[in-house]
Amino acid sequence: MTDVTGAAADVLHTLFHSDQGGHEQVVLCQDRKSGLKAVIALHSTALGPALGGTRFYPYASEQEAVADALNLARGMSYKNAMAGLDHGGGKAVIIGDPERDKSEELLLAYGRFVASLGGRYVTACDVGTYVADMDVVARECRWTTGRSPENGGAGDSSVLTAFGVYQGMRASAQHLWGDPSLRDRRIGVAGVGKVGHHLVEHLLEEGAEVLITDVRQEAVERIAGRHPAVSAVADTDTLIRTEGLDIYAPCALGGALNDVSVLALTARIVCGAANNQLEHPGVEKDLADRGILYAPDYVVNAGGVIQVADELHGFDFERCRAKAAKIFDTTLAIFARAKEDGIPPAAAADRIAEQRMHEAAARKPAH
Repeated sequence: MTDVTGAAADVLHTLFHSDQGGHEQVVLCQDRKSGLKAVIALHSTALGPALGGTRFYPYASEQEAVADALNLARGMSYKNAMAGLDHGGGKAVIIGDPERDKSEELLLAYGRFVASLGGRYVTACDVGTYVADMDVVARECRWTTGRSPENGGAGDSSVLTAFGVYQGMRASAQHLWGDPSLRDRRIGVAGVGKVGHHLVEHLLEEGAEVLITDVRQEAVERIAGRHPAVSAVADTDTLIRTEGLDIYAPCALGGALNDVSVLALTARIVCGAANNQLEHPGVEKDLADRGILYAPDYVVNAGGVIQVADELHGFDFERCRAKAAKIFDTTLAIFARAKEDGIPPAAAADRIAEQRMHEAAARKPAH
């Protein structure tokens, strides 16, 4: 079934009527010559130009791609608001296999589409796109971040992402145990890729006992080779069931916290770098009911977006690090609000972000 526009009716329903809707603008992009098919979703520009990465992924359907773009864009609105950035939320997805379909011609075509929005959307890296790709996109679009230092960018944002998660862990320890120190705490890190391996470094420097797991054996071996004191376990299921675990850090794929894993968790705190850790909204209550403190993912993993936002003003690493360090205070404020309102931390973070966006929108003059 199609609408009068020729678009699938269920896609239009997602845009205008579902819980994922309410976005300011959604742009469908196609360049036949390069094979580009992309969706750019702007959830909110109340706080400023929408900022969010470009995901390159082989979606099973156009509807799945649209739904992912909408969901990710909404998440960026909340992340940017909680990070204190003057940016709204946006996200783009390119439909295809990056290993097979990515080309210079396609990336340049995509850059032209982003540029056509006149600065309402600022793009960066995400799953399937890298610094080298942003360098190509930037040749057609000046509203591109995550570029290489050689091309005026900040380069890899995983360093500050990990630093922010580390600050979130310290805040969680302060709230739960009255001391931000992680020394001698037993911490399990699931996923030791770009962000996870930097996080492990911070934890070891402070004297924590670290356990790791990753689906890629080479990632585990890289950590073990550099840090023999780190213990590796077979898989995430084993990690979350490890006795005596103080903190669990999901740093791989989303949906790590679900009805099954929450019941199996031995850790008192969950604080990690992965996006969209809660498989569904009810999981946050399940965590609270079990007395497990959850540090909202989009709050503690905001170091990367802080970095790419700073790139627009002439990147300064120490300035970014200082902003990312404030994730400690932001996380504590969320826990305080959660206690005051009698709600889980994830709900408290949403309320604070929504309040900031609402106040910003109210200040804008009506057209």
